[in-house]
Amino acid sequence: MHLIKNTNINFLKYRKTAYVISLSLMLAGLVSLIVKGLNYGIDFKGGTEVVLRFENDITVGNVRAVLNEAGVEGAVKSYGADRSILVQTAFEGDLNQLKALVSNALGDRIPDNPHEMLRVDSVGPSIAADLKWAALKALLGAVVIILLYVGIRFEFRFAAASVVAIFHDVFIVLGIFSIFGGMFDFMPLDINQGIIAAFLTIAGYSINDTVVVYDRIRENIRSEKPSNYTAVFNSSLNQTLSRTVITSGTTLLVVLILFIFAGPAIRGFTFAILLGIGVGTYSSLFIAAPIVLDWQQKSKHPIKLRGG
Repeated sequence: MHLIKNTNINFLKYRKTAYVISLSLMLAGLVSLIVKGLNYGIDFKGGTEVVLRFENDITVGNVRAVLNEAGVEGAVKSYGADRSILVQTAFEGDLNQLKALVSNALGDRIPDNPHEMLRVDSVGPSIAADLKWAALKALLGAVVIILLYVGIRFEFRFAAASVVAIFHDVFIVLGIFSIFGGMFDFMPLDINQGIIAAFLTIAGYSINDTVVVYDRIRENIRSEKPSNYTAVFNSSLNQTLSRTVITSGTTLLVVLILFIFAGPAIRGFTFAILLGIGVGTYSSLFIAAPIVLDWQQKSKHPIKLRGG
């Protein structure tokens, strides 16, 4: 199926502009990470989460004010579409004491809106540190496997460019989470295990799109034996554009529906996927393949064909 036919877009003409845009986004993210840091969920920082559900509608600000007065400090956010509230606090100790403190404070200050405590989860600092290290190992392991796979299937410069593109995609999304983290009650942007799963999904989606472009480049080099790599790369990007638009568009539509209707509980995850698909599609067109081309032009070594 070809949604877009016979395009002749000069993608490589704009690669330097794309590099500048990407570096600017990454620099903004880096500055935010240094100055502001990230908002970690209890998975990675330790603490306690309490999920409350109220009988009637209530605002997050009202619950936050009551709990702050009671000495329960932390993040208070919407959680789901059924008048549920998520409370994240650094509390460590007897959970029964925390339950009583929260219930008494809400019962005294908001007596006309009964609540129930749906869930209380606690993660200690040592467990949080282990989870953080395990998440980092998962990301690094995925990158190493991708580097080996692409290196064996194509050649090293293709593999290196694909890893740069993956780092580019994940780092931009991470930077956006840092910049906007904590700004919106309706959309928690905490870094937790769900977001790590989103990053791994982004890496997989990005490399899948990139490998399709690489395959077409290899086919065109093999069939045409050209001396002009720029023309081959441009034609390959145009030939795969329809597939890229269809795949990205349908995936974006599904994730957008989840983002709108699934509620705040997974909104951070779906937001990361939305960003990742957009940035990953962009990097497949303007980052991965152009880096290979620039590398080839500087090294003057012809691209070696492997596999099929």
